[in-house]
Amino acid sequence: MPYTFSQIKRFGLLGAVIMASFQSGCIAESASESNSSDKNGPKNVIIFIGDGMGVSTVTAARIFDGQSKGMTGEEHSLEFESFENLALIKTYNTNAQVPDSAGTATAILSGYKTNIGAVNVPADLISARSGDVCNPYALPPTLTKRAKAKDKAVGVISTARLTHATPAAMYGHVVNRGWEADKDETGPMAQAGCKALAGQLIKSDIDIILGGGRKEFSDAQIDAWPGTVVGNREAMLAAPNDKPLLGLFNATHMSFEADRAETSEPSLAEMTTLAIDRLSKNEAGYVLMVEAGRVDHAHHGTNAYRALRDMQALNEAVKVAKDKAGDDTLIMVTADHSHVFTMAGYPMRGNPILGLAKGFDPKTQTVDLILDKDGKPYTTLGYHNGPNVREADSPALSDNMVQAPDFRQQTAVNLNSETHSGEDVPLYATGPGSENVRGVMEQDEIGRLIAEAIGAE
Repeated sequence: MPYTFSQIKRFGLLGAVIMASFQSGCIAESASESNSSDKNGPKNVIIFIGDGMGVSTVTAARIFDGQSKGMTGEEHSLEFESFENLALIKTYNTNAQVPDSAGTATAILSGYKTNIGAVNVPADLISARSGDVCNPYALPPTLTKRAKAKDKAVGVISTARLTHATPAAMYGHVVNRGWEADKDETGPMAQAGCKALAGQLIKSDIDIILGGGRKEFSDAQIDAWPGTVVGNREAMLAAPNDKPLLGLFNATHMSFEADRAETSEPSLAEMTTLAIDRLSKNEAGYVLMVEAGRVDHAHHGTNAYRALRDMQALNEAVKVAKDKAGDDTLIMVTADHSHVFTMAGYPMRGNPILGLAKGFDPKTQTVDLILDKDGKPYTTLGYHNGPNVREADSPALSDNMVQAPDFRQQTAVNLNSETHSGEDVPLYATGPGSENVRGVMEQDEIGRLIAEAIGAE
């Protein structure tokens, strides 16, 4: 009898062997008991991925959201922080200490680690330069295919381009995540027959897929979609229920939440609401992946305000899922990786999270700006690397300056774009199967947990 992920996780390998033996022969199990056990697993699985949502981002978002509600912020909690099961997740790729979203999304959604930049192609095939890297029939099936094999409906939502690394890990296989559109099919891989992600998405069996990236698709590909294609919030809400739905709400990534009011784009919560309402009509259940993709993009630009506003959008989408999904749904919230995003400087409690660091001086019994060795104030939030380096001759910052939406926090190492970081990220879980989320886990264990939850190989 094969040993399941949950057995090994709960009892260890030896315990799993004993449990498997016990279940298969030591005590007879009636068919009715077996069926009852099957029914205790989740009917539906919802996985939220906050792209770049490391622990420091969660903490800052908690305070930011609380302060936007009139609190001091530190005592506040985000929706997913009430989930009863929690783990830390190791994020490295097979060939990278600090990962990217392609390798990490593959681990989360498909259950195996791979190289940085690769989507759903095992590292050993890449190293061997095997022709099978282009053969979807020779590659491990995507989560969409495994869910469909169990008659489950499938939904994919992202505020990034739908051909970006994380949503692509739901349906596609590419050695190079940059292969988003037909125009990217060049070189030896193209000669070997590899296809870009846009074409793979159109041929996938996804029921609902919503996000950005219209420019990556040809008109012929859009025409080949087997259902309804929409381009704005109103059309999405009016789309028929009985056809696959493709929503492309921006030529590239969808707008940051801070800028969305000026557009016709739906919110992450609205897309999540629609997806759950429609997917839940499927009697066998569903699998839904929801990505807050632009948290990552704001961090790369060292713009903490937009990162935290997109975290608020993710939080609202999680609240929708908590309210709408039943007790038969496993909900998980995690990140693919973290960022070199820091929160420091001894500010007092309740200090504006985007503001200058102000502290209480016990000698003078007063609150004042905390100054660096050059006599200049600094912000609570900052980045280890990226643009806008803090130099000795940098102008002094003011509260009005640093709390403006377009302010880019200062950095220590001068790079054109801020980078990911390699520390562990959190995984929050609730619902049937969530008891297996505990301790420190490898990232690919999440994918295997999802597979077991839907009864897939």
